[in-house]
Amino acid sequence: MNTVLVIALILAMAATLFALIRGIVAFLQASKEQLNAPDGAPSPSSLKQNKMMMNRILFQAAAIIIVAILLLMKGNG
Repeated sequence: MNTVLVIALILAMAATLFALIRGIVAFLQASKEQLNAPDGAPSPSSLKQNKMMMNRILFQAAAIIIVAILLLMKGNG
């Protein structure tokens, strides 16, 4: 069981890193014109940035939950 959780933790950490890098790349690709758009509607780049950062938060939460489960199992074992 511990092995499965450790593998899941590594996958969650890798997914967190991947989402973080994709969000930063999307942020860096946003042009100044897109950032200063007067229409007020979010650009596709902004939407992608938001999506990647929300994914990062979800993956981080999954990693934290897995760590908590591992710690609980260690304490009860």
